Amino acid sequence: MRDAMKELGSDPDKINPLVPVDLVIDHSVQADVVRSENALQANMDIEFQRNRERFAFLRWGATAFRNMLVVPPGSGIVHQVNLEYLGRVVFNSDGVLYPDSLVGTDSHTTMIDGLGVAGWGVGGIEAEAAMLGQPMSMVLPGVVGFRMSGKLREGVTATDLVLTVTQMLRDHGVVGKFVEFYGSGMASLSLADRATIANMSPEYGATMGFFPVDHMTLQYLKLTGRSEETITMIEEYLRANKMFVDYNEPQEERVYSSYLGLDLADVEPCVSGPKRPNDRVALNDMKADWHACLDNKHGFKGFAVPKQEQDKVATFTFHGLPAELKHGSVVIAAITSCTNTSNPSVMLGAGLVAKKACELGLEVKPWIKTSLAPGSGAVTKYLHKSGLQTYLNQQGFHLVGYGCTTCIGNSGDLDESVASAITDNDIVAAAVLSGNRNFEGRVHPQTRANYLASPPLVVAYALAGTVDIDFEKEPIGIGKDGKGVYLKDIWPSNEEIAEVVQSSVLPEMFKSTYEAITQGNPIWNQLSVPSSNLYAWDPNSTYIHQPPYFKGMSVDPPGPHGVKDAYCLLNFGDSITTDHISPAGSIHKDSPAAKYLMERGVQRKDFNSYGSRRGNDQVMARGTFANIRIINKLLNGEVSPKTIHIPTGEKLYVYDAAMRYKSAGHDTIVIAGAEYGSGSSRDWAAKGPMLLGVKAVIAKSFERIHRSNLVGMGIIPLCFKPGEDAEALGLTGHERYTIDLPQRISDIRPGQDLTVTTDSGKSFTCTLRFDTEVELAYFDHGGILPYVIRNLSK
Repeated sequence: MRDAMKELGSDPDKINPLVPVDLVIDHSVQADVVRSENALQANMDIEFQRNRERFAFLRWGATAFRNMLVVPPGSGIVHQVNLEYLGRVVFNSDGVLYPDSLVGTDSHTTMIDGLGVAGWGVGGIEAEAAMLGQPMSMVLPGVVGFRMSGKLREGVTATDLVLTVTQMLRDHGVVGKFVEFYGSGMASLSLADRATIANMSPEYGATMGFFPVDHMTLQYLKLTGRSEETITMIEEYLRANKMFVDYNEPQEERVYSSYLGLDLADVEPCVSGPKRPNDRVALNDMKADWHACLDNKHGFKGFAVPKQEQDKVATFTFHGLPAELKHGSVVIAAITSCTNTSNPSVMLGAGLVAKKACELGLEVKPWIKTSLAPGSGAVTKYLHKSGLQTYLNQQGFHLVGYGCTTCIGNSGDLDESVASAITDNDIVAAAVLSGNRNFEGRVHPQTRANYLASPPLVVAYALAGTVDIDFEKEPIGIGKDGKGVYLKDIWPSNEEIAEVVQSSVLPEMFKSTYEAITQGNPIWNQLSVPSSNLYAWDPNSTYIHQPPYFKGMSVDPPGPHGVKDAYCLLNFGDSITTDHISPAGSIHKDSPAAKYLMERGVQRKDFNSYGSRRGNDQVMARGTFANIRIINKLLNGEVSPKTIHIPTGEKLYVYDAAMRYKSAGHDTIVIAGAEYGSGSSRDWAAKGPMLLGVKAVIAKSFERIHRSNLVGMGIIPLCFKPGEDAEALGLTGHERYTIDLPQRISDIRPGQDLTVTTDSGKSFTCTLRFDTEVELAYFDHGGILPYVIRNLSK
């Protein structure tokens, strides 16, 4: 941006955040070390070796911008750091009190809503503009009231509750809405349980899932080391402003846009999968559901495995040991992600399961890649104090880092023998993780089935070695006494969990963890960074590259653009996620991104991930639509990161097809179904298509953040009319599309109808999804960032 302002003839030193900014590096560890006592240090060494350029760039930013604090790598997951340390609940600015609020560049920013802080995720594009002083605008949302009553039954975890809530709210339809939880059931719901539910807001589609401040909030603030003076100030301020909920007082009926209710006693143990977080499966139904998935055609609940292939056994040798895999065999078991690792009851519950399993003589198969990646250092402290980390270690759940690992696709490679057994025998292998995302191709390229589960269930499935099991009727394994051991034999009671939480989770653990959070570590502190205000771009870097967004930028805005005779680059069905559009995980060896890196001397072992290389637009543009599990209707249902170049009929990687269209001067569009852009608030899912030359996306519906990101990059979002989609309109995607827009921005209205015409003679009406006048202004400038730069340059 400084370069852009300099190009426009303005003073780049005008760029400074207007408010203090705490930048937490969401430390995504590449968990390559399995069952190793030194896994944490080994992974940190790998992380700094691979990402030194990225980290140096961030350290430079902390010196080039005023009021910017960078929390170093290895400190934990941003959302858990927000919850345990940075969240104020009520701000005190020189004696002026006001409620805390938060926007973050990850969709799971919503975790803070469990603390009574209004917060939600925005795209990185929008956040960059906000840091430069641009106000944020949104359409006033509807508010869904979710009444909770009763108490959770024995053996039911917060994870079971959140997966149930996720399914209910996704079915209800809450995209773009706020959800507020209330009712008598809240009185017994711990802050950690609430944060688990709030964290999953993106999975049920809401802008946020909010829990008002009450006595549980105050207890948590005390637990995590906030001062008594601060807690008293928070309570007095919120009570005075009628924003504090006291369950000892009569409760007023609130008015909401719509209502849902759940008796907590009705929640049962469950998992979600194999491909979406809202596809909940009751634990007792899991075996039957798994076999149905094998039978079903390819889809969210299907793998289309022929009957005669379903009992296949792949035998192999693992480090000299005989081993075998079947459909449903677990090859990755990970306790990871901000969602659950903030919750002591499920983390200590996992430790108790591991302890009981060790005592009965059960152990996890050595070829299963197990890992433990908490969201903060406080987790390690209470696992050690309880003595349960020892048993987790015995079962292979060693600490691999503090960050987003398997949940974001950073589990590292499987052992070569395991990977070969899966590939050579076309095995539908499984991963079980305590994360919040299990979209296709996200967790690992070789685990086609991915299930979300509570940390204790992650340990249980690792011990069983398969998802093809009925825990009620079948033993997990054979104990040292030769008898079958069932899930009930190793599952801790609620009382056992409560006792160990009470004795092991202490305020000083949080205090000591966060007192040192800004001190960093020796490798971080020794990073050499330039002191200049303008960043010195290295043209040979494959990590940090000067982006082209401001290249050739004029002083005056270019004005609105329509689309003329555009080709369809891709034609999608429903639930295309930002992971499909812009994967964050591993870079496939045959992909355009891999080719680019190899041409620059990068060896395959050093490819790293798309997430780690997001500072290089050349890599990320090539990684756009590169998910290996993507289904494009132009390929007649084939699962492939390729498309058809319509003029020639050639099957090409999406990047190669897009570049061919661009070089010929052709516009392109994307056609999609419902919930386009669900999942992470990944700005590259909009930046990438823009760099590929995509001018518009026509979908049945958009997820909130992704639609906003498309607008921010100057891409036109259009919605089919209710009851219509490409199939209903008889569109194949082989047509050429024209979208006429008025040439003056003043002649365009938010939400107006537009006619799309095709060269086949078909035309149809769509709704223009610029939702506010401010978004129209962004479009007039070619995107939000050019808009901000031009305003700063005045």
